[in-house]
Amino acid sequence: MTERIIAACDGACKGNPGPAAWAWVVAGADGQVVSWEAGPLGRATNNVAELTALLRLLEATDPATPLEVRMDSQYAMKAVTTWLPGWRRKGWKTASGSPVANRDLVVAIDGLLTGRDVRFVYTPAHRVDGDPLNAAADAAASHSAVSQEPAGSAAGSVLPPPDTRERPQAPRRARTASRGARAGATIRAKFSGRCRCGRPYDKGETIARNDAGWGHPACAAAS
Repeated sequence: MTERIIAACDGACKGNPGPAAWAWVVAGADGQVVSWEAGPLGRATNNVAELTALLRLLEATDPATPLEVRMDSQYAMKAVTTWLPGWRRKGWKTASGSPVANRDLVVAIDGLLTGRDVRFVYTPAHRVDGDPLNAAADAAASHSAVSQEPAGSAAGSVLPPPDTRERPQAPRRARTASRGARAGATIRAKFSGRCRCGRPYDKGETIARNDAGWGHPACAAAS
């Protein structure tokens, strides 16, 4: 059985928009970073940086090997696991009828995900007890955003140390009934889509609410 690659990716933006960058890290068998890369984006938004980080990670890893992606961007995760099928069906328009933001990045990521075994894991950012891979990707992206220089293990660069200061978390707004059911609730899918684990589900299939949108009931239970 092929060992799953464990990785994390993150984007950074000093202002929104502002000087931005992307980064990804890949862990070895011991859980420590064995390879990483970061790149500048000039002036861009945070969402562009987050999506670019995921795109670069997918490009850099073997599509034949199962992959776990740890991310702190719910926007980027939901864009490619929950919202994308509806956007495509509506001719790349949102529910309000406006054009989908960052369409080129979303389409490119969708193409790289097709046929791959990719599992997405949400990891809250800037926590003292947070995920070390996410912290490493955050540090690399932040450093590249400031320096606007590329870096990485292949170039012999030293991975910047993570920021261990815990930042206050913004309070979550209460979910309204119109935005979805409670976590774990199941419905019949009105359209095909892709679960947070990376595998698709079909129209009419039973799906369950999870912390990243909708997907397979087993994945919702695991979260």
